[in-house]
Amino acid sequence: MSRYSNLPTLYDEALQINISKLKEWGYLIPNNWKASTLNWSRNGNQTASISIGVSTLEGNEYLHLKYNFRDEPRDYKVRLVKKPTNLGIGEMWFFRCPSTGKLCRKLYSIEGYFYHREAFKGCFYEAQIQSKYARFIDKNFRAYFKVDSLYEQVCKKHLKKTYAGKPTKKYSKLLNQIEKAEFVIKNEARLFLF
Repeated sequence: MSRYSNLPTLYDEALQINISKLKEWGYLIPNNWKASTLNWSRNGNQTASISIGVSTLEGNEYLHLKYNFRDEPRDYKVRLVKKPTNLGIGEMWFFRCPSTGKLCRKLYSIEGYFYHREAFKGCFYEAQIQSKYARFIDKNFRAYFKVDSLYEQVCKKHLKKTYAGKPTKKYSKLLNQIEKAEFVIKNEARLFLF
């Protein structure tokens, strides 16, 4: 008989439904009902697919999920809740977890249901289980491995670079990471020349 795995389940690898993505895709238009299919893929291969329906009709706001998990049909609703923003400008959408009752902006599917992360025991984020050496490498060389992504972010059309004549925190952080990456690249070139 084989041994049970002692590797922890990672939230980063779980299927996720994000309220921000639903808004971006046009599901959270007021007094509307929209249905379609969500697909997840990894390396170009589809890994999962579920049917969803979102109702934002006044007094009847919910996300309807319908899919199969290990050949067992799952069909349930997750309540959607609108709350005023902390700035008092507009409202934000949240999921109300069917298991914990907590409000959240992201649902994870770990044991076959999409719930708030606290509904699952023994799960971690990838950063929580990295070794000290892996955290050191990530901290010092992350910019090197993501330099192309950093340049794309800096060149985005709507990136706010300054506010009141001063660089924004986001823009300054991106420039700092690019500077670190270029420093690593220059030093790497010196290593290979000698």
